[in-house]
Amino acid sequence: MKRFWQTVDVTPDGGIALDGKPVRTPGRAPLQLPTRALADAVADEWRAVDDAIDPRAMPLTGLANAAIDRIATDPATFAAGLAAYAESDLLCYRAESPAELVARQAAAWDPLLDWARETFGVAFVVTTGIIHRPQPPETLARLGGAVAAYPPFALAALSPVVTISGSLVAALALAERAADPEAVWLASELDADWQAEQWGEDDLAAPARQARRRDYEAGVRMLELLR
Repeated sequence: MKRFWQTVDVTPDGGIALDGKPVRTPGRAPLQLPTRALADAVADEWRAVDDAIDPRAMPLTGLANAAIDRIATDPATFAAGLAAYAESDLLCYRAESPAELVARQAAAWDPLLDWARETFGVAFVVTTGIIHRPQPPETLARLGGAVAAYPPFALAALSPVVTISGSLVAALALAERAADPEAVWLASELDADWQAEQWGEDDLAAPARQARRRDYEAGVRMLELLR
């Protein structure tokens, strides 16, 4: 779509208006944001459009559309999909060797698991290797309940954080301000960084990492703008 508008405004109800006309989601629902900060940020994405709309340059708009069209219609099902990551959380699968990698994983991942143990009163099965080990049913239930408590826009913001990091625990810690966004990013990329240190950066892996980082940062930013 080519840019056709001159002005972008935030309406009193948190909507976005182009030349006074309300923006709608792909599902034709009004694009209304729950906080003024998020509405301003989404409006800025529309103001920044030069010649044609590039969805990659409007990540907050995309997440907002998902929150309204996909998640708000059935938040329980969407939350359950995110909660499923607890069954094979990255933080619970450790290397057997070398010792330096084992130590790095423990230093980055143990504090996040400790936070979840204390916050939710749960236990984790931590193992070495990649063979699946089931987590206690009570752990899955409590973490699932924590995710289900988030409203649709927060679920939309959590989605890229969970899926990119591979860790529901780390995403919850970030959402609850128990972990720094950069620390969570580095924890999620720890194994990839280790491999790059040993064998060098893969030319094909670098662009994919950059794309993951952009999506991750969009989710983090939305979480902040919802507060």
